Amino acid sequence: MKRIALFLVTNFAVLLVLSFSARLLGVDRFLAGNGLDMGMLLGFAALIGFGGSFISLLMSKTMAKMSTGARVIERPQNQDEAWLVDTVRQLSKKADLPMPEVAIYDGAPNAFATGASKSKSLVAVSTGLLQGMNKQQVEAVLAHEVSHIQNGDMVTLTLIQGVVNTFVIFLARAVAYVVDSFLRGDEEESGGPGIGYWVSSIVLEIMFGILASIVVMYFSRQREYRADAGAAALMGNQAPMIDALRALGNLQPGQLPKQMAASGIAGSGMKALFSSHPPIESRIAALESAK
Repeated sequence: MKRIALFLVTNFAVLLVLSFSARLLGVDRFLAGNGLDMGMLLGFAALIGFGGSFISLLMSKTMAKMSTGARVIERPQNQDEAWLVDTVRQLSKKADLPMPEVAIYDGAPNAFATGASKSKSLVAVSTGLLQGMNKQQVEAVLAHEVSHIQNGDMVTLTLIQGVVNTFVIFLARAVAYVVDSFLRGDEEESGGPGIGYWVSSIVLEIMFGILASIVVMYFSRQREYRADAGAAALMGNQAPMIDALRALGNLQPGQLPKQMAASGIAGSGMKALFSSHPPIESRIAALESAK
């Protein structure tokens, strides 16, 4: 959950900054000044949409370290840290990946992987995970995170986010232009977008952005199934990953910080649409059906 939440929050912040900067620089006024040019608008939307997404990707590892206080293990200080680094090294070798950075952070049981590419990745685990699980369960969780790197999941999420960002910006401005034209009618000559355009585009960006997050979260849930299957492949069978998921499912909700509330067991109804992870029961069932 952490890697997804950090990416989405950073992406949204960057997108807002780029979009607001475009307004200040007069890009919107130029696009809508003499009638909306759909081709130019689509190009502008793609530039801002993918630009914001890739900037977020490049910042992902740094932001993850800063927000969690993760400490990269440069030189293991004890047997547990040595085992952790060695386990990630062995899993990475099996996955034919360069050795990622390995980090520990203080917090409730969880782990994440992030990074702009397979050669610049990070695997981090919490102290709660190391204390609350046995070594085989921890190894399965590490295999899950290594599988995310192997599948290129952060890049995949970036591309998906870039596409939805593009449509959010394009549709928000196109609809805002129609709203502004309707409000002004024939009373004013065309001289650039009016207040209706500015207000509508901001409101619509937020509304469409919320709807777009449902699409992104759907793909995120599918990636979790693939990472579970990848972990089982790296471990040699499904049992360790199933055992690790069951251990996670036994956690009390109060033990998890707010930013991880959607991790593990997803809610029902609308809440499930915004969850980055499928219900643990569904993930276990998927692994068992693959036996």
